[in-house]
Amino acid sequence: MIRLGWLALGCLFVGLGMVGAVLPLMPTTIFLILAAGCFARSSPRLEAWLLNHPRFGPTLRDWRERGAIGPRAKAMACGGMTLGYVFFLLGARPGPGLALLVAAVMGGCAAFVLSRPGH
Repeated sequence: MIRLGWLALGCLFVGLGMVGAVLPLMPTTIFLILAAGCFARSSPRLEAWLLNHPRFGPTLRDWRERGAIGPRAKAMACGGMTLGYVFFLLGARPGPGLALLVAAVMGGCAAFVLSRPGH
């Protein structure tokens, strides 16, 4: 039963990753990293398929082996966070406390992304 749950979760994450591949502000790689982790617990065949995928495999293997994020991915992630924060400020018009809290969380995420090794 648990194995089936990991498999279903992996399939859900692959689906979300594919949606992210066509929608500009939705991430792809993080969902595929999560899917690979789920498949590692449920289906070695699907895990191997993801890790050997011609488009997504190299990025997933870099992450798994060295925790690496490529320069283009770093730029896109930080750019997406910045754009998301601008949309948040303009759309939600939060008070100063909430705006600072969200900025701190997003800044922490950006710092983590930037701290990872490159290719």
